[in-house]
Amino acid sequence: MKRIFESVGSPLQFDRESFRCRHTLLGHPALELENLAGVVQRLPSANVFFSSGLVPKDADFDRAHVDYRTGLSLKDTVENMMTSNSYIMLRAPEQDPSFHELYRALLSEVEDLMRAQGVGTHAVDPMLYLFIASPGSVTPFHLDRYSTLLMQFRGSKAVHVSKAWDEQVVPAPDLEAFVARSGSKVSYRETFDATATRYAFGPGDALHIPFVAPHYVKNGTEDVSVSLSIIFNTRETARHLRALRANHVLRKHLGPLGYRPTPVNQFLPLDHVKSGVERVVRRARGLLPA
Repeated sequence: MKRIFESVGSPLQFDRESFRCRHTLLGHPALELENLAGVVQRLPSANVFFSSGLVPKDADFDRAHVDYRTGLSLKDTVENMMTSNSYIMLRAPEQDPSFHELYRALLSEVEDLMRAQGVGTHAVDPMLYLFIASPGSVTPFHLDRYSTLLMQFRGSKAVHVSKAWDEQVVPAPDLEAFVARSGSKVSYRETFDATATRYAFGPGDALHIPFVAPHYVKNGTEDVSVSLSIIFNTRETARHLRALRANHVLRKHLGPLGYRPTPVNQFLPLDHVKSGVERVVRRARGLLPA
């Protein structure tokens, strides 16, 4: 069976650094605009987010679909993507039958790559995200609570990715609060541009964006952009998630007494302890299965 991801250059290093590779899915029928127009209509409305694509790079990513409405209906947005300056994000398009086979193939290959890298055998909470954007659209600065493999199918973009865990870009308290879903926003800082790597990205290109690596995207001006990402956590990043949530609780309750927890990813044995305690507490509260 033909591989989906073809490595270019150094070996794949999940969550150590961003890297570009190639994918072999160009021409897949699920990603053709005619099919995507139907998927947009068939998915539950809670899975479809659309807004203006003309937003500043420091806009609040999680609120862009609220703060930057175009006034167009979803139908009009889809039918006029070339000229409407719009941006559509679909969460979990694998719920649509046209994506079932593609999702299974992507998940299988991701888990093969994970095993090869020694970061687990099963992807944690995998999901697809699909992005359809008018020429010149911007995906604002943000970071994700998971690892990402992003694939381009139509149009072009520039993807700017900074290293994860850089406190000059995202301070540890802000990262912890974001991962803990406290409602706080991770704000853009000028230091991002000094450290970010810019990837010129076209059809057939794929890019790994590491867990919690800050990034933003500017689409090319020549065509509608269509891209797809598979997101997931590994055994290692799931552990980081738990340790970050534990740090947020420690900082919130003991910070007023002067306690400053050691940032996550600086001393791994301590991260393991925090992760284990956080898992026990969540299970005791009924947030995890026994």
